[in-house]
Amino acid sequence: MEDAEDLFAPDLVARVRARRGRLHLTERLEAARTALVVIDMQRAYTESGAPSASALTATVIPNINRIAAALRRAGGHVAFSLSTFDESEDGGWPAFFRRMVGPDLAGGILANLRKGAALHALDPRLVTAADDHLFPKRRYSAFAPEASDLPEWLVARGVRTVIVAGTITNVCCESTARDSMQWGYDTIMVADANAPRDPEAHRATLATFLEFFGDVLTTDGLLARL
Repeated sequence: MEDAEDLFAPDLVARVRARRGRLHLTERLEAARTALVVIDMQRAYTESGAPSASALTATVIPNINRIAAALRRAGGHVAFSLSTFDESEDGGWPAFFRRMVGPDLAGGILANLRKGAALHALDPRLVTAADDHLFPKRRYSAFAPEASDLPEWLVARGVRTVIVAGTITNVCCESTARDSMQWGYDTIMVADANAPRDPEAHRATLATFLEFFGDVLTTDGLLARL
């Protein structure tokens, strides 16, 4: 059975098939031209009690590790974003920190997502390798103007397919994945390697992404295509 048939309502599956003639866009992955982009799997998001933490975030770590290991073995590329804010009062993002969160929460987020803070680091349960790319990300989307060096890194490696995993499904992961498609990359969101705070928002995000932006696979379905 195809991945999305287990994940989505039958009417959505039928709509996607009618729209493009098949359910999944991805038949086979060329590892050397594929990159896994892991979004914001930092201690600030995975550790209980941290200002940005979600109880579901740590649950996707095993699948992220599986995908990364398989892709490395096959000759592909792996990158990890680190949500990062500068030392200014508003962290360099005034539209967010002055309007979208209260001052107490904003202070906690800023303190823990500045370079050098203990919770800024990747969760230690993630398995990284020497050739992986760890990069600061200053906006929801890694492709936003001046948000990160990810676009240049992908171009330098001849990447054509971007796999998105991490947290939060319907915020930074979705923003990065949508922009990836609009930058011209074949883009895949991995259903059980993206972590939400709200399971309903997770399902809605993946449904919209499948219908209009790219492919949605499970970890097992993705690895079968490598």
